[in-house]
Amino acid sequence: MCLVTIISPVEIFADTALDVYMNDFYSKSNEASEILKEIENSLKEGSREKVCSRQKEAARIGLLANKSLIKAFEIEGTNPPMQAIKASQKRWESILNEC
Repeated sequence: MCLVTIISPVEIFADTALDVYMNDFYSKSNEASEILKEIENSLKEGSREKVCSRQKEAARIGLLANKSLIKAFEIEGTNPPMQAIKASQKRWESILNEC
């Protein structure tokens, strides 16, 4: 059994760099959006506890998500949709700076 394991070629399933950056983008985007939803729900319930710090955290995560998306497009060798990315960037920066 050990000999078969040593002789058999081992196939490694690794994410490509593109997959890593896209997964990072989706993960961070979802995390940032979830934080904003939690803030919205807290405000609806009348609580303003840590709103500003959580809002800034969401914005920082959203900005990092954009960087991952741009990097993924660079790896793919295609032009990113810069108009949409800039709009998203502006939105996150606005959220970051409004507190």
